[in-house]
Formats: sequence, C-alpha cells, structure tokens
Amino acid sequence: MHVALNGWFWDHPLTGSGQYLRNLVKALVRLNAPLQLTLVVPRPILNLAELPNAVEVVTAAAPLGSKLGKVWFEQRSYPAAVKKVGADIAHIPYWGPPLSSPARLVASVLDVIPLLFAEYRGGFFNQLYTSLVAAGAKGVGHIITLSEASKKDIIKHLQIPAEKITPTYLAVDEKFTPVKSEYDEEVRQKYGLPDEFALYMGSYDVRKNVNTLLLAWTYAGPSLGEIVPLVLAGKQPPHWGTPLFPDLKAYAQELNVDKYLVWIGEVAEEDKPSLYRLAKVMIFPSLYEGFGLPPLEAMACGTPVVAANASSIPEVVGDAAYLVEPKNARAMGGAILAALIQDDLNRHLSNAGRGRATHFSWRKTAQETFAVYEQVMARK
Repeated sequence: MHVALNGWFWDHPLTGSGQYLRNLVKALVRLNAPLQLTLVVPRPILNLAELPNAVEVVTAAAPLGSKLGKVWFEQRSYPAAVKKVGADIAHIPYWGPPLSSPARLVASVLDVIPLLFAEYRGGFFNQLYTSLVAAGAKGVGHIITLSEASKKDIIKHLQIPAEKITPTYLAVDEKFTPVKSEYDEEVRQKYGLPDEFALYMGSYDVRKNVNTLLLAWTYAGPSLGEIVPLVLAGKQPPHWGTPLFPDLKAYAQELNVDKYLVWIGEVAEEDKPSLYRLAKVMIFPSLYEGFGLPPLEAMACGTPVVAANASSIPEVVGDAAYLVEPKNARAMGGAILAALIQDDLNRHLSNAGRGRATHFSWRKTAQETFAVYEQVMARK
C-alpha cells in the first residue's frame, strides 16, 4: 500500500498540524507495516534529521504567494504529485483536501474551529477558503479526527456520515516525562520563575478563555498573594484588543490582579517539559479543542491539571483532572486554590495524571490510522 501525504506543514513544527504530521509519519514507519510512504512538500525540507529514511520526499510547486500558493499546492500540485508517484491513497493531515484526486482520499480534520467561532473566519479569503475545504471534505473517502467531540461537530456542521469518520487520539512526545532533570532549575532561572506557581500554557485567542481564568484569579490571587503567582506562558499577539485577541493585560489591570501575574512570553519547545514539572498546577480553561494536548503533556510530567469541562477535554483527561464549567470563574478559582493548597488532592491529581497519560501513544495512533487506510483500500 502506497500512501502519499501532503507535507505542507512539515517545516512548521510549532503548529498543531506540523506536530501531528511529524509524529504520525515517524510512528507509521515504526509499525513495520506493508506501507510505502511518500511526503509531498512545497519546497525542499529544511530539517531532514526529523524525517525517517524510509520516507520518500517529492517536491511540488507552490507559486502565487503564501495564501494562494497554499491553495494551488492543495488543489493542483499535490494531486499531480500523487498521480506521478502512483500512490494508492492521498492523505491530507489537516483540513485542506483537494476537490478531486487521482487516488483515494483520507483527510485528518483536526477541528472545525472556523465553523464554530465567527472570530476565526477572518476576511473574504478565509471565508472562501473555509467554503472550499468544507466542500472538499464531502468528497473524502474517510475522515480522521482527534476526538469523539470533534466527530460530532464534523457530522453536524459538514454533514459527513458517522461511518466515514474515525477518531484517533494524539499522544505526548517522548520528551514529556515525569522525570525531573538538572535542566529544570536552569529553566526556572531562565524565565525568572518563583519556587511555586500556577501555570497557563497556550495562546491568547478568544476561544482559549483566558479572560475567565483572569477573573478566576480575583478569587485565587488575594489568597495566594504574589508568592504563588499565575505564570502565563505562550506567544503573545502582535496587537491586543481585537475580536480574536481581547486585551487581556488591560483586563487584568481592570480586575486588579496584574500584581499576581507573571507574563513570560513564548517558551522554547525544549523548555516546556521542565516548565510543566516546575508548576504546582496547570490550568487549561479553553472553550474548544479538537484534542487538547497541553493537559496531557502536563499530566505526563506529573503536574496536577485544572481544566474546562468542554469539547474534547474530558475525553483527554478522564477523571485525572479537576474539571470545572468553563465560564464559572468562581468555581475555577476554587478548583485552583484546592489543587494548590490541599496536598492530598495535589498528590492525587499528580499520580492520576501520570497514569492517564500512559493510555495514549503514537504507536496506537499509527495503528488506528493504518486501519483506516486498509478500510479505504477495501472499498470498491
């Protein structure tokens, strides 16, 4: 069986689509299944060290600039390359399938955020692109998604039959382990972290619901003081105060909680495991996730998690995290305080999280993905 994967995001390892593609390809190779893999990329790969030797690489043109070039690659260059290499299956590992393909189509629709939140639809081009890929999804032989919650959204908003959709969970990278290292203290010094702190790790767009977390800190902050602050880690937007990125720093000042906060900005990928391990609790208040990897990463590192009871998050954390309603700031603040102050609860969440994280593996994800390939090939 020959599968040609769309490799547009291979050289974007900091994006969710890039991480998914890289981990999936490596895990598929490790299966030692009767599977030939070709990665079709729009330009020569920058970091070949991450690419398994067993994977063939084919470059296909992506002219016309970034946005139009991406569409051209998805709709013209990639299908042409699939035909040229004679692949049996074309797998697009993100929501961007071509309208027609010379091979059987599999698409990984990681989420349908633009259909659920108006703020993510953007201008005319983004709306047109969303319509294009939505139409393309209807012609796909099978859709892979990341959770049962996402599957329900795809059924509802794209009108795809349930039998054509298979959820395959993600897993943490091997570097996210509960084992502390000497490097942890270097990370503490690098980011100026206190001895104890609560952690938010992620972006600041509106669906991440950080505004409710800040409101929750009006309950937790005065009790904890500046000794145990809320550390906010993640790349900040170039401009605050837009529909997509509300002005959270101004809101923190308005709530009078800014003195209990530490904004550390973007964190290097190699520093993230240490940052999780150093935190006494990690909070994940997001309103919607296709999967929600940060809570799983934190649990793998033994960090207690307080998370929103929304979308796919309960599927990921199970009963190993303290779940709260995402818009109930008082309940969120109480959960954070409990996880920080009650040692028994803190230890329980830490141990339960480690155990929960072992239920997910990239090998299992690859096995389930290969099963989808076999299912698609078995159809007439």
